[in-house]
Amino acid sequence: MKFDKEARYSETHEWVRKEGDVLVFGISDYAQSKIGEVVFVELPEEDEFEKGASFSVVESVKSANDLYIPVSGEVVEVNEALEDDPELVNNDAFGEGWICKIKPSDLSEFDALLSADDYEKMVSELD
Repeated sequence: MKFDKEARYSETHEWVRKEGDVLVFGISDYAQSKIGEVVFVELPEEDEFEKGASFSVVESVKSANDLYIPVSGEVVEVNEALEDDPELVNNDAFGEGWICKIKPSDLSEFDALLSADDYEKMVSELD
């Protein structure tokens, strides 16, 4: 299981990493391993989201799962490569498998997310 030490995590298994003045989102390596082979990723269509809103859906051979944005903000980029190659989420959850980038409206929401160590401890207790 991989954990990006630079990222912060939500209890619903999304990761968030600061890159300059934007935040990059994806699903954790733990989450992608649990849902199995990803066959479709619905990219965000709205421009702005409030913390906790559903912003994407990831479908796998096992199920469809809503993703919830853990930080409010404006979407500035989506990973269009996922339209043709959704398996990027499985192959590189913290790299090529990112889902969207936002300009945050409240960085304190980012600071309140779980650290990599706290997230690792949380998922170790789930299995």
